[in-house]
Amino acid sequence: MAEITAALVKELREKTGAGMMDCKKALNEAAGEIEGAIDWLRTKGLAAAAKKSGRVTAEGLIGVASGPQAAAMVEVNAETDFVARNESFQNFVEAVAKAALVAGEDIEQIKAVVLDSGRTVADEITHLIATIGENMSIRRARVLRVPSGVVASYIHSAVRPGLGKIGVLAAIEAPTEDEALLTLGRQVGMHVAATRPAALDVDSVDPALLERERAVLIEQARASGKPEAIIEKMVEGRVRKFYEEVVLLEQVWVHDGESRVRKVVEKAGAKLAAFDRFQLGEGIEKEENDFAAEVAKAAGV
Repeated sequence: MAEITAALVKELREKTGAGMMDCKKALNEAAGEIEGAIDWLRTKGLAAAAKKSGRVTAEGLIGVASGPQAAAMVEVNAETDFVARNESFQNFVEAVAKAALVAGEDIEQIKAVVLDSGRTVADEITHLIATIGENMSIRRARVLRVPSGVVASYIHSAVRPGLGKIGVLAAIEAPTEDEALLTLGRQVGMHVAATRPAALDVDSVDPALLERERAVLIEQARASGKPEAIIEKMVEGRVRKFYEEVVLLEQVWVHDGESRVRKVVEKAGAKLAAFDRFQLGEGIEKEENDFAAEVAKAAGV
């Protein structure tokens, strides 16, 4: 029997896409022979995951998990919306969010966390791919912490608590943590979900985004035919309006339609330190399938 080395396990894993523990077991069952181990994994349905690894994953769920003065948010993708309704997948997304709360935002570190099943997150996702039959991936994670106060979370259109299609974290610093502060944090989360701010404050606006906006505003102002001195004032006024649209603290509070977010937070004796918003599948190029053409092709038409 060949020695079951780490290199042998790695080779089998690369060939099959199966989890590390499954690869070790397969090699033991096959007396250290790679081809026999591959066959063993195939009979168990565990080698199928590798074949699915190239498929586009744009569906899935956003998951959040909370701890003392901290919260984590993750996006876990699958191929179809159907999987998002699968209880095993939902449980996995919850577990990944909790793992991120411990491991931080680095995906590889999250994958190394050992779950209650005894498998690592990486091995668990391979197991789910083989079990459910769809490619899956952990796309991103965000963890916010405050020295005192709360990190509130909000999930829009939740399929169950802490899981949905849009998620928001809001880090609010304050001397103490109380129910009123948590309520404010959730309200900020609802506001962010609705308005999609690009930055927390004016200083945080992406310089490239501001430069593009300013260039457009300058051209619009010049079209008026007014002198350059007037154009400059027009542009500055419109830049301030731009900030009110894209900067969270400068936006009008959606809950009353008149206050600024900055004033609402200040009135609560708190500071909005950070936020983030995840929307499922944003930025992923989805495949557009022509269903009629697929049926015709299958029928040989």
